[in-house]
Amino acid sequence: MQYKIIFSDIDGTLLNRDRVLSPSTIDTLKQVKKILPVVLISARMPSAMRHLQQDLEIEDQPIISYNGGLILVNGEPVSSTEIPFTTLTGLSAFNREINCHLSLYHNDEWYVPQRDQWAAREENNTGISPEIKSNKEVLEKWESENKSAHKIMAMGTEAEIDAIRDFLMKEYPNQLHLYRSKPTYLEIANKKISKFTAIQFLLAKHYNLSPKDCIAFGDNYNDVEMIKGVGMGVAVANARQEVLEVANVITDAGIEDGVATSLKKLFKL
Repeated sequence: MQYKIIFSDIDGTLLNRDRVLSPSTIDTLKQVKKILPVVLISARMPSAMRHLQQDLEIEDQPIISYNGGLILVNGEPVSSTEIPFTTLTGLSAFNREINCHLSLYHNDEWYVPQRDQWAAREENNTGISPEIKSNKEVLEKWESENKSAHKIMAMGTEAEIDAIRDFLMKEYPNQLHLYRSKPTYLEIANKKISKFTAIQFLLAKHYNLSPKDCIAFGDNYNDVEMIKGVGMGVAVANARQEVLEVANVITDAGIEDGVATSLKKLFKL
């Protein structure tokens, strides 16, 4: 089948050991983008994706950020799905008891309550610096602006993350996606969206294509639906078992240029 578009996850999939794009990956994707569009799709905020777009010279393509919570075309939001504000206030109130780190994200805004090890780690991973503002101050600001979070990142001890997960599952059942990439991390987003729903939206509204026309690369829990739903779902070798089980193809590990290796074979580069 002649595929017509590529979607690729970033962290764990596209980046090397230094958390940057390798020369081989850049060269391969620059060749491929002459044949078909390449779109980045990530849990990251848009500003943590744009420098990668620039490296690949695909700034003209859309960005799917926050696991599908925010889709940008030509820099403008075409789809935005936030966490209900009442859920955000409920979590903030509950968290006063345990004081877990809650990073709050909306479009290119990223707020952290203090500059701690968690903020420093995310800053190192993404190359983006947060703004220091208490969760209470952020909520007051967003309430006045009639907006909420596209993503919440809870980071703390395993016990703290357990407590937050249990609270959200009890108080807001069937409302949230809870992605736990590691015991000390919990990504929180609106359950109405996923990477695959974002792909479906973009295909219908922007490209006039179907999921069968797509190649998608991924590695983590939030990639399962996407890998399963497209025409060719490719898992990097380091992917979670759940991703490996639904993939059509398994390529080399992300840090070993697995995406580039797969594309070279597919397009005979």
